[in-house]
Amino acid sequence: MSDVPAISPEEPADHAAVDALIEAAFGPGRLAKTAERLREGNHPAPGLSVVAREGGRIVGCARMWPVKIGETPAILLGPFAVDPSMRSRGLGQALVEAVCARAKAAGESLVILVGDAPYFAKLGFERVSADVRLPGPVDMRRVLVLPLKAGASGGLKGPLRHP
Repeated sequence: MSDVPAISPEEPADHAAVDALIEAAFGPGRLAKTAERLREGNHPAPGLSVVAREGGRIVGCARMWPVKIGETPAILLGPFAVDPSMRSRGLGQALVEAVCARAKAAGESLVILVGDAPYFAKLGFERVSADVRLPGPVDMRRVLVLPLKAGASGGLKGPLRHP
């Protein structure tokens, strides 16, 4: 991963560039996804979202959002995006590892996301309990959690919602 640009916290001045990168990566169809319901009216968790820069240009991003699973606090990872010029260089994995490390350092217990199980399993994510409900249709095989503290993913139950 020596070819990966430096990753740093997302700053307010980065928001427009990050939004443009996410729009380019996912298009307007992302707004119809169930995970987007958890971001509407919510705000990224302070200090947890990151960007990657190359030559002063943002080429990758990963955002984190506070949520609850039932009464259990958690952090929702997503979206994360990588500029096409930077793909297949390990940047996506580096971004996910960076935000999860930041969440752990901040004392968070659990990260949750909707994503590709084979990709995220190699980063330590596992399927969430069938007792967790999302605010819309979703393939539950794609709802994954990463416990940041021992036992954090045990007994999860209830709706995934804004805090």
